[in-house]
Amino acid sequence: MKRIANFLFEAGMLKRTPRTGFQFLGSGSESVAEHIFRTVYIGYALGNMAQDADTGKIIKMCLFHDLPEARTGDLNYVNKKYVKTDEEKAVNDLAEGLPFGGDIKELIGEFMKAESIEAQLAHDADQLELILCLKEYKDLGNKYADEWLSFSLKRLKTDIARSLAEKILETDSSLWWFEDKSDWWIHGRDKE
Repeated sequence: MKRIANFLFEAGMLKRTPRTGFQFLGSGSESVAEHIFRTVYIGYALGNMAQDADTGKIIKMCLFHDLPEARTGDLNYVNKKYVKTDEEKAVNDLAEGLPFGGDIKELIGEFMKAESIEAQLAHDADQLELILCLKEYKDLGNKYADEWLSFSLKRLKTDIARSLAEKILETDSSLWWFEDKSDWWIHGRDKE
């Protein structure tokens, strides 16, 4: 039980681990945990749209894909030019002694290989989460977001994800809540 308690504290570290790429974008910030949170929802959506994919497995890969960053930190593309992390050691160390450690190692290993449809969709969920962030920042006026978007789009592995990305880019990020421009916004309630 102590090893499981330590694992849960370690997972909590992701709430305090920043995603470092946003410093180069000039706007925005999020923790690794915030990134994982929306990635899981995206993985769920992609899994349900895909045929012959195990949605539960995609969700688990999305949940665990950045867990090693509790130990290694998040390295952005500039960092990766100069710094090498031993992610395999981080995964082995975090999984050691956990009754479900083998499952975590297996899921992260499959994610890293990106050969199965589930791993490809989990990778796409990871990229789509960044694409959503970039679209939100673009809608708020960040002039660098478009250039970043072009590279993120090229990383997508599946047609389903490319189709969803296309729809994301043509959708105003605020319209999910502000599409109805009725009198409700004046009176704060429906007319009786």
